[in-house]
Amino acid sequence: MKVLENIISDRGSKYAVSGGPCTSEAEAKAFIKELCRKKKFAKATHNTWGFITDDSQHKNDDGESGAGMVILRMLEREGMKNHIVVVTRWYGGKHLGGDRFRHVQEAVRMYLEE
Repeated sequence: MKVLENIISDRGSKYAVSGGPCTSEAEAKAFIKELCRKKKFAKATHNTWGFITDDSQHKNDDGESGAGMVILRMLEREGMKNHIVVVTRWYGGKHLGGDRFRHVQEAVRMYLEE
């Protein structure tokens, strides 16, 4: 499991990105459960994720509507399969509008470049 914390901050909202090997919904749920063992991540407003296998795509917006699809599109572009990427957001009290998608993209980009 690779975790990059405090990578983006905007109007009080803070972002982190993490990921690791994943080939099924069950492994994805186990990954999120493991991530949320850290109290900080358990208290996050959103843990959105996506991963692609040879025969399917899986995502979860966790209340951050559309964010899972942003992650999937980026993984598709990279040709990255069997690897989950989770973007975590701690809501800071101000709505970010469309900027939140830019932040999700930037977080995934940072993860892929690591």
